[in-house]
Amino acid sequence: MHLETLRIYCDLAELKSFSKTAEKHQVSQSAVSQQLAQLELQHNCQLVNRKKRPLELTQQGQLFYKTCRHMIDSYDNFKSELNTLKSVGGLRINVAAIFSIGMHSLPPFIKKFMIRYPDINVHVEYLESDKIYDLVLTGEVDIGLVAIPKQDKRLDVYNFQQEPLVLVCSAKHTLAKQSQADISQLQFEKFIAFEKTVPTRVWIDNILHRYNVAIHPVMEFDNIETIKRAVEINAGISILPENSVEQEIAAGTLKSVRFWNEKFTRPTGIILRKSKIQTPASRYFLKLLTEGE
Repeated sequence: MHLETLRIYCDLAELKSFSKTAEKHQVSQSAVSQQLAQLELQHNCQLVNRKKRPLELTQQGQLFYKTCRHMIDSYDNFKSELNTLKSVGGLRINVAAIFSIGMHSLPPFIKKFMIRYPDINVHVEYLESDKIYDLVLTGEVDIGLVAIPKQDKRLDVYNFQQEPLVLVCSAKHTLAKQSQADISQLQFEKFIAFEKTVPTRVWIDNILHRYNVAIHPVMEFDNIETIKRAVEINAGISILPENSVEQEIAAGTLKSVRFWNEKFTRPTGIILRKSKIQTPASRYFLKLLTEGE
């Protein structure tokens, strides 16, 4: 059995969906079904009750899941510790962040870190949230930075920053003349949104729903930078973290307007694999991130 097959089985057990498992592993549903059939043939038992919706594990399937989960976690822990030893030898900390945090929030912390550890390279990759979680869990990344962090028993999750959310529009938009706005003014406005799979989209949708505001999404993107470009040409308005538009505000290509209803924020977090070996340098970097010192 290949480890990747066991990963697919564990994800199938946790997601309870062939389609979601296939999407996560970027394979076809047929491939997931074939992998499952191969496992059942090898062990001469039925692992999944396919007649249930969502699907359920059989008693044998639950036992196999616990075994697979333990094997994968043990191997991932090995990789994590091995990468830590390599990082110590290579004087490097591997960080993965969503683009907005990596570009706009992280640099000041790296500068502070370099004053104390000038010989250690902080290597930053800009990735989507799901990929960051995967790389942290497999030990390929030491520290992950994400928006709207989700809890996972395999991860230690720390608070990072509460990012103020503001209305963002083109300098030509009528709302640009206001210093503050009522969130109800967004009703039926053309809106440049995050894609529905992006955690920040769910967060903003919940805010709008709380105020009974219906927006009109005309474009959807998976990152802040593309959203800003669309807003700049006055294709619509958006709600974005205030720190992510500072350069455009200074250049006059965008206008940010705060809401008077309440101070809307987006929580961001730091994720680490539980029990991961931390070097003195990585512990100091984590201290900087969590305490802002």
